[in-house]
Amino acid sequence: MVGSPAPAHPLTPTQRATLDTAARRIVPAAYDTAGVPMDLVARVAERLATMPPPYAADFLVAVDLLGSRVAALLVTGSPIAFWRRDSVGQDAYLQQWSRSRLAACRTVFQAVRRLLIVLYYAAPETQQAMGFRGAPHRRVPAVPWEGPAIGVATDDEPIARAATPPTVPPIVPPRHLLTATDELPRTTDVLVIGTGAGGGVTAARLAEAGFEVTVIEAGPLVQGDAFDEHEAHLNARLYADQGMRATKDQSVSIIQGGAVGGGTTVNWMIMLRTPPHVLDEWTERHGTVGMSPAELAPVFDEIERVVHARRVPDDAHSPNNRLILDGAARLGWRASSAMINARGCVRAGTCGTGCRYDAKQGALTVWLPRAVGAGARLVVNARASRMEIVRDGGAVPRKRVTVARLDPRTRQPVSEATIDARLVVLAAGAVETPLLLQRSGLGGGGVGNWLRLHPTTPVAAVYDREIYGASGIPLSTVCDEFLVSDANGYGFWIESPTMQPMLTAVAASGWGSEHRRLMARFRNLSTLIALTRDGADRGLSNGSVRPRGTTGAVIRYRLGPADRRHVVESIVATARLHLANGAREVLTRHTEPLRIQSERDLEAIRSQRYGPNEFSLFSAHVNGTCRMGTDPRTSGTTPDGERHGVPGLYICDGSLLPTALGVNPQETIMAVCAVVAARIAHRHPK
Repeated sequence: MVGSPAPAHPLTPTQRATLDTAARRIVPAAYDTAGVPMDLVARVAERLATMPPPYAADFLVAVDLLGSRVAALLVTGSPIAFWRRDSVGQDAYLQQWSRSRLAACRTVFQAVRRLLIVLYYAAPETQQAMGFRGAPHRRVPAVPWEGPAIGVATDDEPIARAATPPTVPPIVPPRHLLTATDELPRTTDVLVIGTGAGGGVTAARLAEAGFEVTVIEAGPLVQGDAFDEHEAHLNARLYADQGMRATKDQSVSIIQGGAVGGGTTVNWMIMLRTPPHVLDEWTERHGTVGMSPAELAPVFDEIERVVHARRVPDDAHSPNNRLILDGAARLGWRASSAMINARGCVRAGTCGTGCRYDAKQGALTVWLPRAVGAGARLVVNARASRMEIVRDGGAVPRKRVTVARLDPRTRQPVSEATIDARLVVLAAGAVETPLLLQRSGLGGGGVGNWLRLHPTTPVAAVYDREIYGASGIPLSTVCDEFLVSDANGYGFWIESPTMQPMLTAVAASGWGSEHRRLMARFRNLSTLIALTRDGADRGLSNGSVRPRGTTGAVIRYRLGPADRRHVVESIVATARLHLANGAREVLTRHTEPLRIQSERDLEAIRSQRYGPNEFSLFSAHVNGTCRMGTDPRTSGTTPDGERHGVPGLYICDGSLLPTALGVNPQETIMAVCAVVAARIAHRHPK
């Protein structure tokens, strides 16, 4: 059966010529007989028609600039348009834009490069050609590090052994799920906005305490077989802004969940407690109460019990994760197996696009079922657009929240309603939570400032043996040798994710034939990631979040001097780890990647440029924009998580964290929000 043709965004002739020329130079495999032929310009037009309008507009501005004769004159000294030059001139033109001293030129180049590479490597035929074995649920395990492990399963482990775990019923029973045609409740005791690590925990705790709880989520509910392990399809469905969220200058890709369960639905599962020195810093510098290491220890214990956090056994690591353990042992560094929140994990490696096996024990599978089991109502495809504080004489004013119901397919509003709540809990994440406050006239002070990202850079290596980083448990090991690298307790740590083809391709530096050769070695490619605890430049707000129109965001971020030093040293250390494991070649993620083949080459890493879009940075840990503190001028909430000056308005997500953590934040957010939920229940009894 032939379906309707995909919609396409209209392009001008110059835009088409510019895109076609860029595609031929950046992704030549789409245009020659040795590659997978593809009309990339048509695919760009189709993607533009469905992506969030601000992103489409920004991309077309980048295309217009790249194809402009005026811009060509300013950048290259010649007014000849990019697409009118010969192939040698076109390559030189792109090199000038990618290496320009002008940050705006690098932004333009990266915007065009990334979308073309994403669209080409999203195609199943391209992925198959580069050596990807396909979705795990459609085939038998091909390597020892995927599928159920050998042996007898026990509850002390997070993995499945011998057989795939049985099918489980839907996570959210239909009677608790309000569909697009159901009328929203006019009032509720507690309105929780967001369903991630913080929102899920808070909704469960307050519903079990007897409160009438309504939970709204702007994203869709995806469960079970709907997690089809198709990378491109699920990235657009499960991630904020269809997986395209980034800082304004495109220098940092922002990876945040955008469906029910938030980040816990798409994260890589590692469970790490907040380091004691970080909690001490919160107490001493930000005035937190009841969150010392000793006081949070029993909370961590309970969180780990509820989400079945268990240490990954030694026989279950993928080669990518073994690199951390083996390399650290050779170098005399500290590294260990990690705990993950899983039950019956089949080591598919597709955690970043949701778990069709219901092994991941996050908000979707644990906390939200507890909430609805205690009577909470869940409304999906419902975006809170603004909030009004109704001061009617009570000690705790009512909050009137305007909610837009979204069409599940187009993501556009189809109706609007209001919900009055005595208590509101903002748990929409460290981008959407400050945006809602600012759009509601409740910003100011620390709201939208003090953005922390744990800036992360990948370091790749080519090995003579098969690594196949697309399967196996992600982040099953961690090297924290350098977690405390300065006098203030800041530094970096190293982990090993699973890398699906599209993510691998867009994270890899370079373009053209060089990039193509690297992707051809996909099965022998390892990617380790180095994460920096940012904020070492105390007193410096590295970034901010501000509204753009009615739904968009402007995210700005810059590394401080001390943070930049830690990032550079993290790349050096990760390259050393690869070399210790016998890598043939280590590749940094600079615009022009360094090729490291021995320890003698490492010093070159320190001499590179580290400005925006001169090397690859991403973040899946977005925190701090409404941080707890005693000073309303520099914080968003009180140490109890209540918005300064607005009784009964609480925040329970990563934006609440006073500083970056130096560990993946899932467990910290769950624990801190459990404490805040207990305080809400105590201060506002039924």
